[in-house]
Amino acid sequence: MKPIISPSILSADFGYLARDIEMINQSEAEWVHIDIMDGVFVPNISFGFPVLKYVAKLSEKPLDVHLMIVQPEKFIPEVKALGAYIMNVHYEACPHLHRVVQQIREAGMQPAITINPATPVAMLKDVIRDVYMVLVMSVNPGFGGQKFIEHSIEKVRELRELISITGSQALIEVDGGVNLETGARLVKAGADALVAGNFVFSATDPEEAIRTLRNLV
Repeated sequence: MKPIISPSILSADFGYLARDIEMINQSEAEWVHIDIMDGVFVPNISFGFPVLKYVAKLSEKPLDVHLMIVQPEKFIPEVKALGAYIMNVHYEACPHLHRVVQQIREAGMQPAITINPATPVAMLKDVIRDVYMVLVMSVNPGFGGQKFIEHSIEKVRELRELISITGSQALIEVDGGVNLETGARLVKAGADALVAGNFVFSATDPEEAIRTLRNLV
C-alpha cells in the first residue's frame, strides 16, 4: 500500500504561501501537515491561528495539525474551527493524555499522539487503541532540516508490533529527515504516512518530489 504523504508547510516559502498550498492541492499528497510551536515546549515559534485560517481557506486537502505546545487541550476549539481532520498532541505535553484524546474525538477530529525521539513506544500501551494515529518524531522537534535519527526505524517496527498485539487500528506517521532513502526504509518498517518538509519544498519540482515519495512502494 502506498504511503500517505503530508507535506509540512513549515518548510514552505511564506512569501509565496498561496502558491505552495496550490502546489499541494495539485499534487498526490493526501494531507497538509501544520506544525504549531509555542517557544515553550519546543525552542522555536512557528505561526498562530490567523495564518492557519488562511492556510485552511486555501487548502483542498485535509489538515494534519501537529501541536508542539504545552496544554494543547486549551486550543481544541480553535483547531476544530480550522476544519482540521487530525489534531496531534505530544505524549510529553499531556499528563492527562487519555482525557485529551477523548476531548479531541468529541470535538469531531481524529486524535493523534506524537512521541519524541527519547520516548519509548511502550509508553503508548494504555492509549494505543484510542487513537487514530501515532506520529514518531525522527528528529528532535522544533526545527526543520535536521538529520534523521537512525533509531527511528526500530521505533516504527516496535510500534507496528504494539499495534498488532493490541488490535489497534492506529496509523503510523513519521516526521523528520524524510527523503527517498529514509522514506523507503520507514515504509518497509511499517510506516503508513510520511511528513516531508525540506525534501519537498527545496526540490526543483516539489510536485514530482511528492509523487516519488508516494510511489516508494
